[in-house]
Amino acid sequence: MSPIRVVLVDDQQLVRAGFRMVLDSQPDLQVVAEASDGADAVRVVAATRCDVVLMDVRMPGLDGIEATRRITGSGTAGAGPDAGAPKVVVLTTFDLDEYVVAAIGAGASGFLLKDAPPEELLAAVRTVHSGDAVIAASSTRRLLQHVGPMLRAGAASPAAAAQGVPADLTPRELEVLECMAHGLSNGEIAARFVVSEATVKTHVGRVLAKTRSRDRVQAVVLAYAAGLVQPGDVLRDAR
Repeated sequence: MSPIRVVLVDDQQLVRAGFRMVLDSQPDLQVVAEASDGADAVRVVAATRCDVVLMDVRMPGLDGIEATRRITGSGTAGAGPDAGAPKVVVLTTFDLDEYVVAAIGAGASGFLLKDAPPEELLAAVRTVHSGDAVIAASSTRRLLQHVGPMLRAGAASPAAAAQGVPADLTPRELEVLECMAHGLSNGEIAARFVVSEATVKTHVGRVLAKTRSRDRVQAVVLAYAAGLVQPGDVLRDAR
């Protein structure tokens, strides 16, 4: 199989060098290009065949949020992200919560803490490329709790807050959505309900279809914005 093609975007050369070293050490991953700012990233991605973009948020000139929006095509003529566009993983820190929320609204498929260990970085790229959009579950849980108030206020998706949770979600699909909002992977959800991962994937697919979410990240945004999950909530016992 061809390696997953990655573009690195960060204004610090040493940061890019560190990420490149980690990614290129894996036989299934390949860094195909780098960019030092958002405008450069848009040009590089347009000229390069790539699958995943690791995008810093705070950069001089065009920031990572607007670069993400242009790369994914999010918001173009009112449409959602282009299905053929590369997946974007936003690199962030706890003190940039508002940028995380805005980047998700701009079409990012997930986010990762800049100080995450190498194994989480590798898992993030592979997971996003597979379309699962669950990134570093432990980091996801912490970050969602931290930015939850913003999501609840609909900062990332006002439309989600207005839409609410679709009434046609079954009780099990609601439980699956709640688990997704708490950062559980398919495997963890399967273990929780004592079902196969294939069954969980079916439930997740139906949740995404009914909520009109392009991926799990957007479904999580909806869950917080609609009030299904509140910051600080503890996942209820499986029924």
